[in-house]
Amino acid sequence: LQEGMVITDEPGFYVEGSHGIRLENELLTRKGEKNEYGQFMYFETISLIPFDLDAINPDMLNAEDKKLLNDYHARVYETIAPLLKEDEKEFLKKYTRAI
Repeated sequence: LQEGMVITDEPGFYVEGSHGIRLENELLTRKGEKNEYGQFMYFETISLIPFDLDAINPDMLNAEDKKLLNDYHARVYETIAPLLKEDEKEFLKKYTRAI
């Protein structure tokens, strides 16, 4: 991987012959720490779209999963809300609420 490359992260679950679900985020490759082992890279999520909270069972998430989701949704709201009209902000606020 090289700095600046964009890739997708697409975890999914499929029931053969029935249905499936896939989540997708676009990630930007960034330079991270450099040490005696070489140059490390990390990924920055650049697609800022809320996940459907109605499709998530919070009881199946551990504390770390909830924090990751809540932090992501906070970033989505903070980045996108200033670009929206008031009614659109309310819609986004509902779909980026903490769980």
